[in-house]
Amino acid sequence: MRMNEVFKALADPTRRRILQLLRGGEKTAGELADACGMSKPSASHHFTALKSADLITARRDGQNIYYGLNTTVVEDVLAIILGLFSRPSHNGKEKKS
Repeated sequence: MRMNEVFKALADPTRRRILQLLRGGEKTAGELADACGMSKPSASHHFTALKSADLITARRDGQNIYYGLNTTVVEDVLAIILGLFSRPSHNGKEKKS
């Protein structure tokens, strides 16, 4: 996982909205574009950034591309972020604040 790409992808509010929408399950590119009020070329740009960060998966079914949340990577990112906010205890083991 390339953390710089993950943070770059997460920095954009539209991309965070796409991830929120995908929490409910797979959606087509058109459904996501419509829900975010953007053109399909603009949506494609966001999907590319999210795929590069490995935050979403894509699969083609006929004319449609379905996007889904890559939960494994999202869980890894959350673990890293939470680790940034934990502090070491006196015995050298991490202690949650």
